[in-house]
Amino acid sequence: MKGFWKGLKTFGIFGATQALSQLGSAMTAFALTLWLYRETGSALRTALLSICSYAPYVLMSLFAGTLADRLSKKRTLLVCDALAACCSVAVLALLRAGALRPWHLYALNAFAGLMNTVQQPAADVALTLITPKAQYQRASALRSVSSSLVTILHPMLASALFAFAGMEGVIAVDLATFAVAFCALLFFIAIPEIERAPDAPRESMLCGARAGLAYLKAHPLVLTLIAFMAGVNLVASAFDAALPPYVLSSLRGGETVLGVVSSCAGIATLAGSLLMTVLPPPRDRVRVILATMLLSLGTENFLLAFCRSPVWWCVAQIAGWALVPVMNANLDVVMRVSVPPEMQGRVYACRNTFQFLTIPIGTFLGGFLIDALDSPMAALSQRSLLVAQLFGRGPGCGAAFVMFLLGVASVVVCLIFRRPLARHPFREPTDGERT
Repeated sequence: MKGFWKGLKTFGIFGATQALSQLGSAMTAFALTLWLYRETGSALRTALLSICSYAPYVLMSLFAGTLADRLSKKRTLLVCDALAACCSVAVLALLRAGALRPWHLYALNAFAGLMNTVQQPAADVALTLITPKAQYQRASALRSVSSSLVTILHPMLASALFAFAGMEGVIAVDLATFAVAFCALLFFIAIPEIERAPDAPRESMLCGARAGLAYLKAHPLVLTLIAFMAGVNLVASAFDAALPPYVLSSLRGGETVLGVVSSCAGIATLAGSLLMTVLPPPRDRVRVILATMLLSLGTENFLLAFCRSPVWWCVAQIAGWALVPVMNANLDVVMRVSVPPEMQGRVYACRNTFQFLTIPIGTFLGGFLIDALDSPMAALSQRSLLVAQLFGRGPGCGAAFVMFLLGVASVVVCLIFRRPLARHPFREPTDGERT
């Protein structure tokens, strides 16, 4: 057990406090989704919350990597966290004034997304710098454990606080968790900086973006994995936009059921994450990445499409999310081993642009398809016995059909990338290379 934690003390403090802050942020995001869906009744307008978060992230990530490589990682994280927390303060002030409107949330989410654009590559590089190479897989699995706990806890905690203390109570908890993480990073965590030659030229953001793109062009495995994950994110983000209206509009659904179903995803990822902390490295990480996504996306979407019971919705979430930590851990190792630390900020920023470009697109499509197909499919289910048997009858029928379409799309994405990924093998570093 002593060897399990070897070299992970700093990582443990950083990961635990950041996970606590993420829990508070996730609770606020969940409560705001409930608030906005109540106010508008529109899946698309609710999905715009996520779109506004990711749009600046996608547009500016290509250039943010240069800043992440150039600036102090610790200072970057502190400043971005503080500015993002200001968004929660603004929501709280608008709530107390009774002036909160949907467009306020869109604007504030866009600003928070801009902060995340700079913060994310800096955090990725920081994790590389504070984690021994031999512990990359275990550290990634531990990050998945903390992320799973956040996924399990935030729907239940947010629902309870939202019911008894309203949005103000949820945001107060969010700000408290931010304060803990901020102080821990400021006073107790040291992040080493990458040494550079004194006469090294100062690289512009445009040149940094070009360097990141040139690296991807010269390393086809990394580029193909990014393209594959972009396809996965397209389907997954459409699913994320479709799931709340799917559950909320169903006759056997509701806000409480949505919280339970969402928590099942966290339970599944927690189990998968704990498993990954003790599993030995696989022989072929790339094949594992492809296989886990095919099983996860296909199983979850098809079960939700054809099952009307909340129990089966929970089963679908567990089946869909149990293997995600396995994929994430192997993908994380491939990226950290393939990209040298001094290039990770620029390369990860380019990755973020291309890999996450499809998230706002998928989120828009998910919300749009739900709004566009719900009424026609509900009417069709009254006339067609086959449609009623496959996708149910009345409210939620259109959402179930969307889940079926997403299941088909996920299988197609995995099959398209099967051969391209097989053409670029990944070589694991030896013990001598790790040191």
